[in-house]
Amino acid sequence: MNTDKLPRIAFVGIGLMGLPMASRLLRAGYPLLAWNRTRAKALPLAELGADVPDSLEEAVASADIVITMLEAGPIVQRVVEDMLPSLKTGTLVIDMSSTRQSEAKDVARLLASRQIAFLDAPVSGGVVGAEAGTLAIMVGGSDDDFRRAEPVFNVMGRPTLVGPNGAGQVAKLCNQLIVGGTVAIVAEAMLLAQAGGADPAAMRAAIRGGFAESRILEVHGQRMLDRNFKPGGQIKSQAKDHVNIMAAAEDAGLQLPLTTLVADLFDGLLASYESADQAAALLALEELNKGIRLGEKADQF
Repeated sequence: MNTDKLPRIAFVGIGLMGLPMASRLLRAGYPLLAWNRTRAKALPLAELGADVPDSLEEAVASADIVITMLEAGPIVQRVVEDMLPSLKTGTLVIDMSSTRQSEAKDVARLLASRQIAFLDAPVSGGVVGAEAGTLAIMVGGSDDDFRRAEPVFNVMGRPTLVGPNGAGQVAKLCNQLIVGGTVAIVAEAMLLAQAGGADPAAMRAAIRGGFAESRILEVHGQRMLDRNFKPGGQIKSQAKDHVNIMAAAEDAGLQLPLTTLVADLFDGLLASYESADQAAALLALEELNKGIRLGEKADQF
């Protein structure tokens, strides 16, 4: 790859996902400025060649592409408003956070008023996918802007243009609907095996490769067996996504009865386990079924 003509990227939000995503861009040769509200979190990227300016304005002023990876839609809106006066005409802003569709559309309109292009491009794959560069990237925006960003996306994963601005967030909500529901169902299957006298690990091995096979059964099923609830995809993120799913369903005039139950499950876990991995859905099920516990290993947080 000829790195001399690569666009200059500002990466805003160096957290659990932002750090490995920005690291991959640096290793691919992209000139990168990293900014985080807590500057210390961005400093590890300096060792890979990133500039770590003190201010958001300094970070974005010279960027050709600005990537935001933040906790929620209102934070994205606030950060975009703060950096808007410093963006040069022709900059492409890519929000890879998970937000509501309406929030993505609002940001797109705000940026368009200043001739700034925008893509909403939320991701799925967790920290493991971010580190490996295998994220599923769901993109909403124009064909031209997608083609401009595609080489950058390819460093981080597999991008798919799914529609206009806001459509990326809808696709991510569909993804999270399936993920959350499947995590809950895998937990129920594990506990049923335990209570029914089957070896849960052997049950999981037996059904692998059949119609029940899934990435969730592979990864989170093993996490449940290991009682490993150290954060990957966190409960608080899944709970937030389900709030956004229910809002999107309401906007579309849909009733989603199964998803409503799953949303309630993750909401109930927030008080005690907000930073735990979403495999901790198992703990809610064990609480509901007193005296039934999956395995004998100690919980890991």
